[in-house]
Amino acid sequence: MSTSPSPSGADHAEQGADHAEGAAAVRVGALVPLTRPGWTEAGRHLLAGLSLAVAEVNGAGGIGGRPLELVVRDTAADPERAAAAVDELAGLGVAAVVGEYHSVVARSAAARADALGVPYLCSSAVLDALTEQPTEWVARLAPAQSHGWRIYADFLLAQGRNRIAVATQPSVYWASGTRILRDHLAARGGTVVELDANELGPEALCDALVDHGATALLLLVGQPEPAAPIVRAVRSDRRLAELLVGAPAGQPEFAEWDALLGEAGAGIPFLRYLPEDLGPLGERVGKELREQLGAAPSFVAFEGWDTVTVLAEVLRSHGTDRAAIAGAWPHVAVEGTRGTIRFSRTPGIGVLQWAWPPVQVVDRDPAESDRFRILHTG
Repeated sequence: MSTSPSPSGADHAEQGADHAEGAAAVRVGALVPLTRPGWTEAGRHLLAGLSLAVAEVNGAGGIGGRPLELVVRDTAADPERAAAAVDELAGLGVAAVVGEYHSVVARSAAARADALGVPYLCSSAVLDALTEQPTEWVARLAPAQSHGWRIYADFLLAQGRNRIAVATQPSVYWASGTRILRDHLAARGGTVVELDANELGPEALCDALVDHGATALLLLVGQPEPAAPIVRAVRSDRRLAELLVGAPAGQPEFAEWDALLGEAGAGIPFLRYLPEDLGPLGERVGKELREQLGAAPSFVAFEGWDTVTVLAEVLRSHGTDRAAIAGAWPHVAVEGTRGTIRFSRTPGIGVLQWAWPPVQVVDRDPAESDRFRILHTG
């Protein structure tokens, strides 16, 4: 299995090499989904945030005069590939590993990092059980799935939607999300029915929605397939004109969604992890990310920038020894783009957790699909 950087990753891996001639770089491994079946647009945004922060760290003198070097590996949404990448990066002497968007992939990376004693700062994955047992080696910036998805369930109830159908595919992540929704809604008079998107085509799924009297359909499926065909089928079915379509995992956040679906993809609420208003730091970083990406940055890009900024502060204050880095997670207090980042032990979660980043439920405005509307905050 090849774990060489992609061409773009190779460029980023050398970032800062000329920063301090003769000074050995502090190497940091970065796990990013850059090829299918990974959500490549999420990977591109994550890498943009990581890379921008590395450039800023090096522009400010690096880590005690040593340049920070990002060594990028493409996970392609493959857990085994991610575990192999952690092995390789550990052998290359990285001080820590950062990144990853997909929860199941991050779980594999976290398990390997824990086993090897390599600090891992997870940027975007939300699965509660990121590790099977409590560990000091792993910290996470993204909110746990149980936190964000309960907020999403409260939004559904506030909208009068209590008969929920989920179109789902086999995955630990989707199964966890379904369980969170069912438990939270059942205690408040709601119901959840599961529809297997691998067994039901889009038209058959529409029939099932009518039969169940669903008031909302949540897309717990991959993007673009089968999410986009399901949306097109539901939007064209007159029987489902009043149905709310939602995507808590965030598929509509990215420009690909708008390009694929246009008007049909608007008005589909999803979760994102941004404050209602960015402060001066967030505004400045957002502007630079927009210039780098050629488009509005997603919350994933901000997560990437925050990740490297936090790790750089730990490296400056506690050194590059792996055990010292892991021991520093509980003592972090770093101003990020979305608030002050601190890690703590949170009940039911085995990693050090930022509790909590801001959480919004938003959608694309049906009147202007490249504009987002904030529908609910938690």
